[in-house]
Amino acid sequence: MVYYAGGIWIERKSLAKYVLPLEIKALEEGGYLATSPALPGFLVQAETVEEVLSLAPDVAQSLIEAMKEKGVPFPQTLQSVEPPFHAELLVAL
Repeated sequence: MVYYAGGIWIERKSLAKYVLPLEIKALEEGGYLATSPALPGFLVQAETVEEVLSLAPDVAQSLIEAMKEKGVPFPQTLQSVEPPFHAELLVAL
């Protein structure tokens, strides 16, 4: 992707994309906890499922970036994807 900013053309490389399966469980004390079998160490806890889903992308991105910076190999279950790919969408009614 190339865009114009501040009088110069800037080329921005596309970021790798990952699809993570989530397991979301209700906690006895209230709230929800999400983990991912594809990304060990991924944990998100929030009051509602919507909050979990809202927080999950930033948590996953931070964890993956930390793994890259520290030279930790990605688990084989974590695979990057390119369009077209399939992803599930949660719709609450």
